[in-house]
Amino acid sequence: MAINLQKVTIEKTGDTASIDLTKNRSASSEIVINLNWSQGTTKKSFFGNLLGGNSEIDLDLGCFYELDNGEKNVIDGVQFSKGNGGNRDQKTRQGRYTNSPWIWHTGDDRGAAAGSGENIVVNPAGVNGIKRMIIYCFIYDGVAKWTETNGVVTIKVEGNPDIEVKMGEQTDSRKFCAIAEIIFSPTNLQVKKLVTFHNTHSDCDKMYSWGMKWATGSK
Repeated sequence: MAINLQKVTIEKTGDTASIDLTKNRSASSEIVINLNWSQGTTKKSFFGNLLGGNSEIDLDLGCFYELDNGEKNVIDGVQFSKGNGGNRDQKTRQGRYTNSPWIWHTGDDRGAAAGSGENIVVNPAGVNGIKRMIIYCFIYDGVAKWTETNGVVTIKVEGNPDIEVKMGEQTDSRKFCAIAEIIFSPTNLQVKKLVTFHNTHSDCDKMYSWGMKWATGSK
């Protein structure tokens, strides 16, 4: 594990790091979960090249979450596409910030190298009601060329060093990667590096015993 005053990098799968939620309570303690990546390129088919060459890799950030009351659900761009999302005050498939589940995805980013990536924000007012989250990303369209993405998930809470989980030089052909698990308590967050690969949301669900029901979706 690499540590400096601004950042803690969890280097080994299975290792953990903590964020102190009681530290610097006078400042905003909003929890920001950021996914950023290099654009890279995915090669299209022969006919695709004739029509426009290569396309940028698009990663999608998502999470499974479980509340203390037993509620379990999932948030990502596939879930809130086609009008199923909403602003941070509405409870939609995009989550909700101002009331339960206190977790909200800020929106899809088509090409993180040009911006700040994708973010999920957690309202500190709801931390006592959240049990756990799994943070994941997936390649919705194109070949799973993870080596070209340099994907990094960063968990940020003001007043604490950022916790960083890098995917590293991965060569797995599956398009879904569970990157980190976050366990919540009233005083701290425990972040564990996972970086396991799966064919679908459902496969990841089974590995980590979430027990949700799944149907095929599209953006």
